[in-house]
Amino acid sequence: MRILVIGGNGMLGHSVVEKLRALGHEVVVGGRHNADVDVDISSPESIREMYEAVPNLDHVISTAGQTTAMPLADMKPEDNDLSVQSKLLGQVNLVLIGQHYLKDNGSFTLTTGVKKDDPIAGGASAAMANGGITAFVKSAAIDLERGLRINSISPNIVEESFEQQKEIFMGFTPVPLSKVSDAFVKSVVGKQTGQEYKIYS
Repeated sequence: MRILVIGGNGMLGHSVVEKLRALGHEVVVGGRHNADVDVDISSPESIREMYEAVPNLDHVISTAGQTTAMPLADMKPEDNDLSVQSKLLGQVNLVLIGQHYLKDNGSFTLTTGVKKDDPIAGGASAAMANGGITAFVKSAAIDLERGLRINSISPNIVEESFEQQKEIFMGFTPVPLSKVSDAFVKSVVGKQTGQEYKIYS
């Protein structure tokens, strides 16, 4: 299968890419830097150009999306816009636009995160975006046509980045990166739709 992984140069995305390639799939990496195809998911036009440049896709995975991390008391509407335009609307638009490009019986797999279920200080903006994606996936699953599927993955903080972020995730039990990337493989090669795979332990 031909699979596009947006954010495939990041830690999580790279792990997903490696697992899929090991299974024999053709994987195209999308991103803003050093990718096979350039894309800025905060721009609908950039998303359209990406799909035009990479035809005959079976599946699309997003491990991309920026969010704002700051205390609520300091946050202004424009600060929150990053989470809205990138993590939330960016991933939604990958589906809204991409549904017209994917092959029959293809799929979308989006990324959320633990902050929406287990809040941390300064995480309100990210939690909002993650919760919005979760609700969108559940509802979009019943509307997608041509056998298209959609799921989301909600990972905990991973072991490989815990040391750098342990101050804000104090008390959390990190999970192996490999376990999170396995969930993406399950979403792509399986038949489920409208699901949220929570990898919290």
